[in-house]
Amino acid sequence: MNTSLYVVSTPIGNLKDITYRAVEILNNVDIIFAENPRHSNILLSAYNIKKELIAYNDYNYQRKIPLALDLAKKGKKIALITDAGTPTIQDPGYRIVKTFIESGFKVEPIPGPSAIICALQASGISTDKFIFLGFLPKSGSKQSKLLLKYDRDATIIIYESPNRLKETLKNIQQTLGNRYVVIARELTKVYEEFIRGYIEDVIKIIEEKKIIGEFVVLIEKNV
Repeated sequence: MNTSLYVVSTPIGNLKDITYRAVEILNNVDIIFAENPRHSNILLSAYNIKKELIAYNDYNYQRKIPLALDLAKKGKKIALITDAGTPTIQDPGYRIVKTFIESGFKVEPIPGPSAIICALQASGISTDKFIFLGFLPKSGSKQSKLLLKYDRDATIIIYESPNRLKETLKNIQQTLGNRYVVIARELTKVYEEFIRGYIEDVIKIIEEKKIIGEFVVLIEKNV
């Protein structure tokens, strides 16, 4: 069975982190479904890849999945990419993958960068067991409930935005205690930074810094 949908991982920051295979696939497909075509054009232009781009995101997936299926039925090969990293992780990519599988089309993963794994491998925290919770709920009580539910013998990994980082860290401290944490910021980019320490000290560091960029927060397992 020929592949109809390629799920292609792209760099999370440094454009050189794309794989040879990913470039080859993006050059050979007929159409690319991208979270934000304008953003993806930066990467594609860097590798002289010229393909039709169709926006596929949280706001339009209900309309775009039928379009993708129709294209696949006509024999078109499609690549799915996100703004950065591995599609289907914290984005609606899983919906199109699920639909293609249920419709009998072959889906092929093209592995590559992932902010979760990138942060974990350089964190110094145990990697034998971990759980990814994505972005926590905005409500402090809901955050606490979720953290307590999954605070077992595994490293907890979450995403967080700059404007919520301080409050989330304070809530983690109130909920789980003065746990050891690692904050990974702007991974693979010019201002990449890791902040490591017990959460009480990390909060003080964060309070003295200008909080910008994208963050991965790792919480050491309860030992």
